[in-house]
Amino acid sequence: MKEQIKAESLPKHVAIIMDGNGRWAKKKGAARVFGHKNAIKAVRDVTEGSAELGIEYLTLYAFSTENWSRPKLEVTALMELLVSTLSSEMKTLMDNSIRLETIGDTESLPAKCQRELKEAMEKTSKNSRMTLVLALSYSGRWDMTQATKAIAKDVAEGKLNAENISQDLIDKYLNTSGIPDPELLIRTSGEQRISNFLLWQMAYTEFFITDTLWPDFRKEDLYKALISYQERERRFGMTSEQLKS
Repeated sequence: MKEQIKAESLPKHVAIIMDGNGRWAKKKGAARVFGHKNAIKAVRDVTEGSAELGIEYLTLYAFSTENWSRPKLEVTALMELLVSTLSSEMKTLMDNSIRLETIGDTESLPAKCQRELKEAMEKTSKNSRMTLVLALSYSGRWDMTQATKAIAKDVAEGKLNAENISQDLIDKYLNTSGIPDPELLIRTSGEQRISNFLLWQMAYTEFFITDTLWPDFRKEDLYKALISYQERERRFGMTSEQLKS
């Protein structure tokens, strides 16, 4: 399948909603945390696969603002898993020259998570093959709200003229500033919704929905999504005839 992928028409940015960990664990008669722990292999496989292909940005929806409402035991376990994974996967990031970045309200994370993230981002800051973006305590509405507040503050302080507010300017105030919009969104577990993820940024994103649960997702599933993406015609509001002319 890998040979069918055209290097010249790869998406620059792939985003993934990693869904199905709890259902995967339930099928095996285990607690939800068991599913989260077994999802690490999928993260490693897809990250390495993306870097090998030449994808420049990979964004993983790791923890949404809504996830804070989950049972306290599960949230605590997820935070502990984040810390241990950052440590154990550092070799993978360095060996593949992958730079780590985050988007989201990371100041709401436990202090230990913040320290580990900061250290991991500093260690990988010179890596240049691919950027792995972890969306942590993130939601699209949160992102647009914080951007709107920042713009309003700059207008009120006279730093910005309201007449100069444009789509490009709003892009600069979003948490994803400097990161291209994703061309492809992959969602696992068969659910067909955006779940408050990159709402502004996905205006023209192609969707690929798979029934595969995230802990079972591997490079071959990534290839399948990329082949599907490359078979589509992206028109951006134009007609097929306009694109060919």
